[in-house]
Amino acid sequence: MIEKHFVKQSIKKVQLHQYLKQELGRAGFTGFEMVKTPMVTRIVVNVSRPGLAIGKGGQNIRTLTETIQKVYGVDNPQLEIKEITQPDLDAKSVADKMKGMIERGFAWRSVAFRTLQDIERAGAVGMEVILSGKLAGKGGRKKQVRFSKGYMKKVGDQVKLVDEAKVTTYPKVGAIGVTVRIIRPGTFFPDKIDVKQTLYDRKHPVVKESPAATGTTVTTPEDKVEAHEKAAAIVHEKAEAKKGDAA
Repeated sequence: MIEKHFVKQSIKKVQLHQYLKQELGRAGFTGFEMVKTPMVTRIVVNVSRPGLAIGKGGQNIRTLTETIQKVYGVDNPQLEIKEITQPDLDAKSVADKMKGMIERGFAWRSVAFRTLQDIERAGAVGMEVILSGKLAGKGGRKKQVRFSKGYMKKVGDQVKLVDEAKVTTYPKVGAIGVTVRIIRPGTFFPDKIDVKQTLYDRKHPVVKESPAATGTTVTTPEDKVEAHEKAAAIVHEKAEAKKGDAA
């Protein structure tokens, strides 16, 4: 059954992820990508501290490669270390950092505020941190606290553009769930309109010189919409004509 093959592949990926997380936790491991080629199987590992992942003279890479090939049955693996240049804009890296600080005894509220400041300094468009669980201390009931800044997308297909990560931290008082959402700088949402820029474009239409340089033509937003509608009508007429010829 082909379904069993895909199930086995998925289980192998989960086991490999757990192994790499255990071995490269100190190097800031956040995830990996596996790409199969006719010659080798490329495994790109994302870490925030590549020096710890590579090891002295590449010893760690050789050990990991041998283990992945023998234990997990990956054909001819080729390990590549990819550095996360901006850890404060990577949701998984931020969540792991918060987990470590809370487990070392830092107050969860100060950790959340500090995290928001670091993400904001990195230039993120929007950020959100949600903490839930034993926040009230020993004997207290569980609760949820949310910290956010900037613009955040919550529903629709465009949620895929939001980098999200979830971890669970275990301080002495009890388990605390951490959720981090980040919208990186330069992320474009099709339904997000800049009102100020739109009003400016309407007040200051684009002026283009004619090819013959005999005068000038003014292009307004209404003209652009009209031209777009005409082009769509021409495409529709051509499609209808092809259907008629085929009939």
